[in-house]
Amino acid sequence: MRVSVLAAIVGILIAAGMLAACDSNPGEPTATSTPQPRDITVSGSGKVYLTPDIATISIGVHTEDESAARAVSGNNAQVEKVTEVLMEMGVDEKDIQTSNFNIFLEQRYDDDGNPSGTMYIVDNTVFVTVRNLDLLGEIMGAVVAAGANSIFGIQFDTENKTQALSEARKAAVENAQKKAEELAQAAGVTLGEIQSINETGGVPVPVFEGKSGGGLGAMNDQVPASLGQLSLTVEVSVVYNIR
Repeated sequence: MRVSVLAAIVGILIAAGMLAACDSNPGEPTATSTPQPRDITVSGSGKVYLTPDIATISIGVHTEDESAARAVSGNNAQVEKVTEVLMEMGVDEKDIQTSNFNIFLEQRYDDDGNPSGTMYIVDNTVFVTVRNLDLLGEIMGAVVAAGANSIFGIQFDTENKTQALSEARKAAVENAQKKAEELAQAAGVTLGEIQSINETGGVPVPVFEGKSGGGLGAMNDQVPASLGQLSLTVEVSVVYNIR
């Protein structure tokens, strides 16, 4: 009796499996499957040129002395003179910021490699924003005369980049649209809606070739300051549906 019942159950399971296999068709998509999207991804670039209206400069004073106290005192005095000159020439106090101060002991050696003494070295650097570029060359010459003995990291920028960014973004999207239309026509498809847009860039960089502009700022006999131009580039990546 038990054997008969077990055989009947096994038969039912086998029949159910065969019925399910017959009903399924691997060649047709199931109700839960979704068609893969068809899309095209293109990149676009937009560039605008700017004339700088501000400059940032790192101005430093380097002093050395066998006495730590004299090295610091001498450095402070020179930095104060540099700061006074900057403010006399119209640089706002808020645009003068200490960015680095170091004091360290250095071992000195003679020509034979033997220790010859020690020296205390002090470096003090201020980060300065100049908003009147007509005075840039004159300012740099004046701070050198006041005691600054290291000037580095001069960078030009524009204070307001809102309009330039807007123009570059518009040009980048138009450039991407043109590429997408050309690719779609070549492939025999039609562009659909935009699915996503990603943006990168937007940081002004100096122009070293090509367009020239700006001009020479005011300068003294020692320190010329050429403003030149900046270029601001925006890159976009755009995904379109295609039909």
